Amino acid sequence: MSHSALATNNLEAFWMPFTANRQFKKNPRLFVGAKDMHYTTADGRQVLDGTAGLWCCNAGHGRPKITEAVQRQIAELDYAPAFQMGHPHAFELAARLTALMPSPIDHVFFTNSGSESVETALKMAIAYHRVRGEGARTRLIGRERGYHGVNFGGISVGGIVANRKMFGPLLAGVDHIRHTHDLSRNAWSRGQPENGAEYAEDLIRLVQLHDPSTIAAVIVEPVAGSTGVLIPPKGYLERLRAICDQHGILLIFDEVITGFGRLGSPFAVDHFGVTPDLVTTAKGITNGVIPMGAVFCTSQIHEAFMTGPEHLIEFFHGYTYSGHPVACAAGLGTLDTYEEEGLLTRGAELAGYWEDALHSLRDARHVIDVRNIGLIGAIELEPIAGEPTKRAFSAFLKAYDAGILIRTTGDIIAMSPPLIIEKHQIDQLVTTLRDVLQGLD
Repeated sequence: MSHSALATNNLEAFWMPFTANRQFKKNPRLFVGAKDMHYTTADGRQVLDGTAGLWCCNAGHGRPKITEAVQRQIAELDYAPAFQMGHPHAFELAARLTALMPSPIDHVFFTNSGSESVETALKMAIAYHRVRGEGARTRLIGRERGYHGVNFGGISVGGIVANRKMFGPLLAGVDHIRHTHDLSRNAWSRGQPENGAEYAEDLIRLVQLHDPSTIAAVIVEPVAGSTGVLIPPKGYLERLRAICDQHGILLIFDEVITGFGRLGSPFAVDHFGVTPDLVTTAKGITNGVIPMGAVFCTSQIHEAFMTGPEHLIEFFHGYTYSGHPVACAAGLGTLDTYEEEGLLTRGAELAGYWEDALHSLRDARHVIDVRNIGLIGAIELEPIAGEPTKRAFSAFLKAYDAGILIRTTGDIIAMSPPLIIEKHQIDQLVTTLRDVLQGLD
């Protein structure tokens, strides 16, 4: 048997996710440290984090309460089985999390990522109808341009073409409503666009096509993040909720990005005043320090499963690391940090300044739209003819060299800084980005 003999500092062995691997390994961008609002690169430069890592480090980096909680937990209890056993921190974290949600959302199922949260919610929705005697409700409805992680259920209900096209027919019995992006009517919107509530009516088309008795759930991101920050038109989410109620369909909000203060409220549920049946979360639940996710559900869904003999498992689903002790400790330290610093609502205080700063780029080179909500923003660029995504990727590389971290999807620049950002750092982000845009071909 032969063995690989790559040096331990060789870049080749790691097949990087969602990365142009060949381009990266010719000129790697390596972070070796992080504190508060900044990353430190391998060559000692400071890079201002304009994306909260990957939408996840909402409280910034290197936060003491989270670090200390993780260190204590590893020394005290490194692992406990999640099946038929428990540990106190899982129950404490679940109680504190549900306290952030409006009634009747009052139960939590722990996962390890946003992708797993989506898979869990989809299974929960189908199983819920089955235990209630409506086993024909197996169809799932997603939305074009939606992102719901990378497992088979998530890419099936998701609607980003590149995430789907290489992986075969995906799950059967899935359909999609149209997306809400409408540059012709809503370009340069500040907050929720005025036009487009009627796009929710596309769900009625699918109800009529498939019959509501076959549909288990509709899943949407309240604000579609990874596709380029698509903000729901005024009245859109309310109309989706009404249609689902009318036809007995569960509504799932994917709040992996919008959860934990990103919109200036604890969750999009609060921000928009629309209560779904299931909410998927991850990322900000532990500030990105330890992988963790969670699915919130209503008491109605939970109680539907709590029937039959008490010694029998009610829901045949879970993960080895569901409610992992170290992840729970990180979650509790994160909630302490959010609470003590008012971070779950700080975005509302900065939203106006953030909005004005972003929209100052309206006249920057190649910009065709700016949109924002809470502490999320998007700068949409005119694509290079015949070379989609190239202009935004060039902006990403130039921004990194200039000392700011941005994110791109297609020809859209997305920004979602940690909630601890100060106004002068917003100015630095936007001023640097303007210089980057002016230098693009």
